[in-house]
Amino acid sequence: MGVVVRWLVTGARGMLGQDLVARLLARGDEVTPSDRDELDITDPRATSDAVAGHDFVANCAAWTAVDDAETREPAAFGVNAIGAASVARAAARHGARVVHVSTDYVFDGTATSPYREDGPLSPRSAYGRTKAAGEWAVRAEAADHLIVRTAWLYGAGGSCFPKTIARVAAERGALDVVDDQVGQPTWTGDLADLILRLADAKVPSGVYHGTSSGETSWFGFARAIVAAAGLDPEIVRPTTSGAFLRPAPRPSYSVLGHDGLRVVGVAPIAAWEERWKLAAGAVLGG
Repeated sequence: MGVVVRWLVTGARGMLGQDLVARLLARGDEVTPSDRDELDITDPRATSDAVAGHDFVANCAAWTAVDDAETREPAAFGVNAIGAASVARAAARHGARVVHVSTDYVFDGTATSPYREDGPLSPRSAYGRTKAAGEWAVRAEAADHLIVRTAWLYGAGGSCFPKTIARVAAERGALDVVDDQVGQPTWTGDLADLILRLADAKVPSGVYHGTSSGETSWFGFARAIVAAAGLDPEIVRPTTSGAFLRPAPRPSYSVLGHDGLRVVGVAPIAAWEERWKLAAGAVLGG
């Protein structure tokens, strides 16, 4: 009989958290799902009590309202930095390995080639600053850590770009989508699987990038979404970021490199087009 691995998952009702909990349960691990109603990760004592008795802590909890963070940065910092520090400190105290989910927004978005795991952080938004601070806190508080950066997440368990695009396309019959922001559409199911593969492989502590391979623009992704919804992709028209001004600056280039995964012998997530074709039915039907 194998050893049962015990996981605490914060942010368990979020899009990623749902997929991670489902995969852990499916393979027979012991899981404690926790969300904001059950655990305030900014409360050190409550967090320490919650972490006790677990082998892994996956911190999927985050303030992800990017534009709202511009005017409420202290609140975002509370969750993304202070909360991350609290989780990491508790994990270190109780001998658990912490897996902390971060973001492409820690970079400046001006690169022309994929960002390396050890590339300099230069966030341009409040959200990015608070997530960069969270990474620093995890490294400082827990020697045994995995920081997994991701980007352009979509999934069946929450609101996301594909669901919005499919709905608007059906309602309006045409839509404009920016073609000057490039990234890697990434299914939460694939990211959950990658987190488990990293944990199982007992990879060294450090930063890893959890995004699909390849790259496309929001326009390119929107065309693939509309096609998967059974509509004509030609109804999607390209436009520029200038047509959609928002409080928080969006990265023009969000492509993350996967050299760190290859070095430790863990395969990156496959090409985004392939993964979207597999995920589309569940995501658009969810």
